[in-house]
Amino acid sequence: MKSLVTLLLFLPFTTTFAQSKAEDKKAAKLTAIKNMVESQNYDFQAQQAMPLGGRTRQLTTDYDLKVTKEAITSYLPYFGRAYTAPIDPSKGGIQFTSKNFEYQLTPNKKDGWTAVIKPKDNSDVQSMTLSISSEGYTNLQVTSTNRQPISFSGIIVANKPPKKK
Repeated sequence: MKSLVTLLLFLPFTTTFAQSKAEDKKAAKLTAIKNMVESQNYDFQAQQAMPLGGRTRQLTTDYDLKVTKEAITSYLPYFGRAYTAPIDPSKGGIQFTSKNFEYQLTPNKKDGWTAVIKPKDNSDVQSMTLSISSEGYTNLQVTSTNRQPISFSGIIVANKPPKKK
């Protein structure tokens, strides 16, 4: 009987401790996401592609958009209607590296941020708009000159440091 009473007395403390650990972990994740977004140093990993007028496609290959202060590197697929064919057929998808770009970050009213990227040294991509939640879930809309718009959903993660040679 005494052990049951002791257990019942300590049960609220263990539940509170477990909840506070979970809250601490969530707060640390939110802080990490905020730091990545505000320092402009993250990697958007696409998980789904949603072409205009087409069906949603699950992406099984590692497609991403790397964002740093120095460069934007896009390795994304494209599904949809293209108005002109690329000169180099091996350059399918949305693949480019831009070192001359505009980056505008604005906080959303309730939660997260909107980042608008406008590459100045890419003739095809007009803008890339990332809607980033404070938990890291992200939607990316790509507006192009020669193609219909396409959207992607996925997550953002920290950029991996460059490998030392």
